[in-house]
Amino acid sequence: MNPRGYRSTRTSLFDGIEEGGIRATSYSSHEIDEQENDRAIDGLQDRVSILKRLSGDIHEEVDTHNRMLDRMGNDMDASRGFLSGTVDKFKMVFETKSSRRMGTLVASFVALFLLVYYLTR
Repeated sequence: MNPRGYRSTRTSLFDGIEEGGIRATSYSSHEIDEQENDRAIDGLQDRVSILKRLSGDIHEEVDTHNRMLDRMGNDMDASRGFLSGTVDKFKMVFETKSSRRMGTLVASFVALFLLVYYLTR
């Protein structure tokens, strides 16, 4: 038995093992931590870019809805003006007695038309 050969075999077999744990031979723990941090940073950058695109899409959608609501509000204002003018005209028509007769005549024609329409249907 060669004690020196035994020693070299034993050393090569347990190379890199220290008391209390295994020593990293190719990388230090600092380099490993940096690599993990770099991977984490890359993952965070991906998430941030996704959130940025998502917030941009939400912004565009909100702008679109605001424009649509503005148009709808303008249309409602125009309708309100039109209806108030119409109501004022009806009030003027029904204030006089001759206009009341005309209103009754128009209502009668409308009722007669609806009656004929439903009977022929």
